[in-house]
Amino acid sequence: MSDTADTQRDPMLGRRSLMRGAALGAAAPLLPTATATASTSISASASASLRWLGTSGWRIDVDDRTVLFDPYLTRFKTGLFDGAFRADTELSTDPEVVRAHIGAPELVLVSHSHWDHLADVPHIAKSTGARVVGTETTYHLLVAFGVDPGQISVVKGGEVLDFDGIIVEVAAGLHSRNKRYAYFAPGTLDTPPAAPPRTIAELPEGDTLAFQVTAGSGGPSAFLMGASDFSERAVQGLRPDLAMVAVPSSTATHHYVPRLLRALGSPGVVVPVHWDNFEEPLSEPPRRDPSMDLDGFLAQVHRESPASRIVVPDYRTVYGADMRPRLQTS
Repeated sequence: MSDTADTQRDPMLGRRSLMRGAALGAAAPLLPTATATASTSISASASASLRWLGTSGWRIDVDDRTVLFDPYLTRFKTGLFDGAFRADTELSTDPEVVRAHIGAPELVLVSHSHWDHLADVPHIAKSTGARVVGTETTYHLLVAFGVDPGQISVVKGGEVLDFDGIIVEVAAGLHSRNKRYAYFAPGTLDTPPAAPPRTIAELPEGDTLAFQVTAGSGGPSAFLMGASDFSERAVQGLRPDLAMVAVPSSTATHHYVPRLLRALGSPGVVVPVHWDNFEEPLSEPPRRDPSMDLDGFLAQVHRESPASRIVVPDYRTVYGADMRPRLQTS
């Protein structure tokens, strides 16, 4: 999630770091933006398609198979973007909104357990029977929500899992940090809570993962991040075709963009994520989180990896395996 740690103990810090919605002006670019011509081996005719679900979420379809990553779709209000953040905001899921976006998933990959990554996952798991892959904390939270433990696969990083031709490589990751080198709701769980969590504060981060998904023999391989920090050693040598990179809200992580792009081998396509106001509905155009310097991030990517093509995604666009638009959805 966007970093909000320590805001309640320091109200002025909270007002400074969380004044978002009022300053919001223009929608983010709706069309992919190429800053360079990349040399990439991705086949445009490959069978995969990709849809950005907002925040860090993705839907990847390979023929008639669907993989979801961090599908947060209900996007309820917490006050985060209007300067009145409420850690006691109650969790909720809108089944109709969720159903409109997820298809028939067989896999749900979860980077970490903050609400803007996990809140809709219990409903998705219980209503579709999809297998969920995530941390031990994610496991315990889902069990508390009533998800069948047999549906959940716990991973730590380093696993290479073959789901009948869809390959999932798991990398231990790190959560991003705010200007005070902290973040909202840290902590892990080693047993399910006594009762299902009721508020967003009851969903701790619980360690963070990144995933590389190789979508069948035709590709592509997509590196998926849920937070803007990473373990350099854990991702070294992954060499994805597509890198879905979380935009940072601070400079707390040293040389974040250069180190990440070098470790990933300068991906052919870089796609910025987690830069949007994730409390606006997906039916509206993406609106920027004003705490994120998206333009500065794009400039860094171009400077550090000039051969990479940069695609700024839109909620309504279905992209092909090369992240070029196939069609707009209604």
